[in-house]
Amino acid sequence: MSDALLEVTVLGPRDVPGAEEGRADRLHLAGAGDGTHGLSPEPALVSSVCRETDLPVFVLLRLNDSWTTTGGELTRLVGLAEDYLRCGAAGVSFGFLDSDLRIDTEVCTHLADSLPGVPWTFHDAVDATLEPARAWRQLAGLPGLVAVRSAGSPQGMAVGYDDLLATAQSAPEFARLLMPGSGLLAEHVPWLVQAGVTQFHLDRQVRPGASYKSYVDAGLLRSWRLLLDHTMTRTVAG
Repeated sequence: MSDALLEVTVLGPRDVPGAEEGRADRLHLAGAGDGTHGLSPEPALVSSVCRETDLPVFVLLRLNDSWTTTGGELTRLVGLAEDYLRCGAAGVSFGFLDSDLRIDTEVCTHLADSLPGVPWTFHDAVDATLEPARAWRQLAGLPGLVAVRSAGSPQGMAVGYDDLLATAQSAPEFARLLMPGSGLLAEHVPWLVQAGVTQFHLDRQVRPGASYKSYVDAGLLRSWRLLLDHTMTRTVAG
């Protein structure tokens, strides 16, 4: 078994069996949309997913379809996060930018400080920043952050892969936090692992037809698990 972490998007309890059988390490739960740009789910959905699995579940905190939030929303987000944790969630996922498309460190720090000891991931809002190098330096200093999901571009890894790999290669702390996301291909994995990346996120890749209308498929996910474990083992041995 490798030390790699494999996170999978789930949209409800029917995705859980495939995720467990396919050997995911963590579930990312989103609601009211797809797993890439969804919104916060209802606490009842969080509870139903958490009852179906012993895997850690991180839940999306997002109340509108922009990358910004307001004071009123921020209060609601803290309350939602507390509800999610009571329902059995192990962590949360959020990411906010300010009006200049920079990381909103004030909002992110407030949320993290309001949930002491709760691990969280910064989702792909990072790909919409105008100054990626600055954004990564800001992210590296945020409390409680365990991963940054990124595709290197708002258009996904088909466009952003080279920049994403360069980010991982630029600093060990960036590689440690990076969790490649939207558009990840099998051919990307060896190069990212060599750069020090150990966390990976899957969504459409493990659904038949690459559609959110289908459920997470254990066979598809298991093929990624085997690829990742083999690559990690080979890289460590080499």
